[in-house]
Amino acid sequence: MTKPLIGVTTYLDRARWGVWDMAAALLPAPYPRLVQASGGLAAMLPPGDPATAAEVVARLDGLVVAGGADVEPVRYGAAPDPRTGPPARARDAWELALIEAALASGTPLLGICRGMQLLNVALGGTLIQHLDGHVEAVGVIGRHAVKPVPGTLYASLTPELAEVPTYHHQAVDRLGRGLVASAYAEDGTVEAVELGQPGQDLAGPAWALGVQWHPEMGEDLRVMEGLVRAAGAARR
Repeated sequence: MTKPLIGVTTYLDRARWGVWDMAAALLPAPYPRLVQASGGLAAMLPPGDPATAAEVVARLDGLVVAGGADVEPVRYGAAPDPRTGPPARARDAWELALIEAALASGTPLLGICRGMQLLNVALGGTLIQHLDGHVEAVGVIGRHAVKPVPGTLYASLTPELAEVPTYHHQAVDRLGRGLVASAYAEDGTVEAVELGQPGQDLAGPAWALGVQWHPEMGEDLRVMEGLVRAAGAARR
């Protein structure tokens, strides 16, 4: 049986390798490794023309929106907090278009950290621009517990209290249209979101999940395996 093709969004940044120093589409290796270990084929998606997003998504079986820079606050009608990072406007526009295309087409979707925040913003939600206690140190992945909400998609994948790899300073504030919180940190921070009742007030897939943590930095495959299974079922 053909493995499902999972597209993973990338960073657009300057990089150096060998004799070269130039703009590059970058993706930390743990992302494709997690897709592959979970039974999928990984394809990198560099930022592109948002008008082509639907065509790109149509060729995928599943979509992962990866972590990265803070979402520009203008996207959810807020002024920037001094602690909000510089905008990545091309990436914001591209990934929002990919999310909208996935929701419209029913393509299974997983948002990781920034990807979860963008999913919330795409559906009209807002973000907390700075949150203390969810970054251990600059450039250091921390860990904390997240508790699933019974009866949710996330709880069906990870039914117990779980320690997860975390690195973020922003979080969901007001939930977007059709989304429900499906996991919380001990301090009450929303740690996972998903579509509540697909078809209730938007046409979306049965499988759309965002997690605030970084599963690619841990050993637990269950969230990504859930996406890959959904993508395989959609392919069939």
